[in-house]
Amino acid sequence: MLLALLVARVTGLTGLIGLESLDRLKNWIDGFGAIAPVVFIALYVVATVAFLPGAPLSLLAGLVFGPVWGTVWTVAGATVGATLAFFIGRYAARGLVEGWTAENERVRKLDDGVEKHGWRMLLITRLVPIFPFNLQNYAYGPTGIGGGTYVVLTALCIVPGTVVYTFAGGSLASARDDLGRTFVYLGVAAVFFVVVSLIPGWLRRRGGA
Repeated sequence: MLLALLVARVTGLTGLIGLESLDRLKNWIDGFGAIAPVVFIALYVVATVAFLPGAPLSLLAGLVFGPVWGTVWTVAGATVGATLAFFIGRYAARGLVEGWTAENERVRKLDDGVEKHGWRMLLITRLVPIFPFNLQNYAYGPTGIGGGTYVVLTALCIVPGTVVYTFAGGSLASARDDLGRTFVYLGVAAVFFVVVSLIPGWLRRRGGA
């Protein structure tokens, strides 16, 4: 975890990954040609492990690859990054993560929730923004949740929010050339935004039922 943060700092990723840098990143990734998806996935993995924001990269994916393939590559990168952080928290930095968890009551509730509710706790925290996504990746490492369950649920729960950003990014790419397609992309992004916004209330009602 500390190494990833250091790498991100040294390579300039902390300053590079931001809304104001999208054009620069787009040109950079486009320059890799056929291996651009691999480069993007690797970039997303490093960003996830290093606690860097994923939203600008998700927008970038829509700009560079279009909304559909942008969604595919974003989900792939976010899932691999989340999985790597999970296993770092479980094995390589377990003592560090456990010490950090013990000092943070909110994070400690994740462990308690997994003991009581199992995979449902992961589902809730992935869909409801209670804890930052990148923080969860490490915090779930020392818990009793299975690695396979973690990977599958994480990948599935990433999709709705990713669609919002990649289709919004796709609309930016098509705005100059195809206004009709732009409105379609924005419409899809809006629908998924509404769905994602309604999920917390739905889960609360289910929990109270």
